[in-house]
Amino acid sequence: MDYFTLSFLFPLVLALAYAIINSCRRNSRLPPGPFPLPIIGNLLHISDNPHQSLATLAKRYGPLMSLKFGTRTTVVVSSPDIAKDFFQTHDHSFSGRPIPDTVRVVDHDNYSLVWLPAGDQWRRLRKISKEYLFSVQRLDASEHIRQQKVRDLLDYVNGCCASGKVVNMGGVAFTTSLNALSNLMFSLDSAQYDSVSSQEFKDAVSALLEVAGKPNMADFFPILKPFDPQGLKRHSNVCIEKLLAIIDGIVDQRLQARSGSSVYDNVPSKNNDVLDLLLNINQKDESEISRDDITHLFLELFIAGIDTTSSTIEWAMVELIHNPHVLEKARLEVTQVMENKNNVIQESDIARLPYLQAVIKETLRLHPPIPFLVPHQAIHDVEIHSYLVPKNAQILCNVWAMGRDPKIWSQPEKFMPERFLEGKIDYKGQSFELIPFGAGRRSCPGINIAHRMLHMMLGSLIREFDWKLKGNMREQDMDMDEKFGLTLQRKVPLMLIPTKI
Repeated sequence: MDYFTLSFLFPLVLALAYAIINSCRRNSRLPPGPFPLPIIGNLLHISDNPHQSLATLAKRYGPLMSLKFGTRTTVVVSSPDIAKDFFQTHDHSFSGRPIPDTVRVVDHDNYSLVWLPAGDQWRRLRKISKEYLFSVQRLDASEHIRQQKVRDLLDYVNGCCASGKVVNMGGVAFTTSLNALSNLMFSLDSAQYDSVSSQEFKDAVSALLEVAGKPNMADFFPILKPFDPQGLKRHSNVCIEKLLAIIDGIVDQRLQARSGSSVYDNVPSKNNDVLDLLLNINQKDESEISRDDITHLFLELFIAGIDTTSSTIEWAMVELIHNPHVLEKARLEVTQVMENKNNVIQESDIARLPYLQAVIKETLRLHPPIPFLVPHQAIHDVEIHSYLVPKNAQILCNVWAMGRDPKIWSQPEKFMPERFLEGKIDYKGQSFELIPFGAGRRSCPGINIAHRMLHMMLGSLIREFDWKLKGNMREQDMDMDEKFGLTLQRKVPLMLIPTKI
């Protein structure tokens, strides 16, 4: 064997030996967990529904558990008390994010409110989002937009009643959520319920959500990143570039309109939508928010805000159809509160609908939109419960498992909204038994708009219409299986036949 061949093979063998030894070695101070195999770690312990697999493992190893996914150390939290330790007591220490390879395209990770480290840039974008998008004042001022989009939904379902057409509940909820956001942002609809035209934005969002929901081997084995073996980064790049091009086109049109009209000289905004508000800030001080900040922020809001709302509405309707006595009780409450009013629930009515609120909470308990939340990452070594959580460890909070834990909930598999009628458990980050939107500094900033949309949409749908399963299927024969992705979807779309009440 010549010297050149030996000099090439020796470091390769050395690197392989190191990887095998390192993957077999387990830090005794790590939380308990299954022993990792060489190279692949604990990847074989994970099924197509990893939230269920990790819930099963937690029953054996405990609510604070560590695993190895390829080269990545992952700590799984499966109890409210430990979640509170991570996201309240040690919130700063676990405020990092492990950035997926599919996010590292078109510099999105450098502008992303979700994936940026919790530093100055993140705080600036978070402040702008809370002040100009999700503050109580802004949401109150934009209530008419959400009411109109819910009216559009009801008009569409009324048309389906007249024609006997089946309604794809997840699909119509997706379109409604998308148009509510795009009107808030841009003062325009981005999709139509029945038309194949004007669907470019909706199709691009759907494609990106599908890509983002697939496990990527390049995240488990960084050595594979240059090769993109599953093509996920390439597909993500195509989807994100397409969405950014659409958003950029909308921004360009608005800038042209602003430059050609003197109306902007003396008033802060013409449309009074989010785009105008952010452009006003940009033109006053570009260091506060840049053009790239604006387009990437819009991209992220659509990705984060649409599928979570629509999947929750679909699961809520699944559970109401599956439990007709709950549906009747919720409908009676809404009908009594909405007497002598129009057919869209006003947001001020939500506080007077405790049972509808309980239905939403129970849906989020059993079917959290993001079963592990968005992953956190330790920014330095942290000692918790006498165990070491090492720097750069990925933190998964299994809120799906917490929602079905018999130590926390009586009859956890049963859909029983009554459990929330007494007590003060909410989902806004203070009751760690129920944190579908996260907790602490990295909790979802859009929780308030989601709260309003969920109650308006669901309450209006059950008040105006009765619903039957397609093909005269019985409620007890419904397929309740889940499909894991970026959000927790149904394996089989919910197809319903509406009739006017």
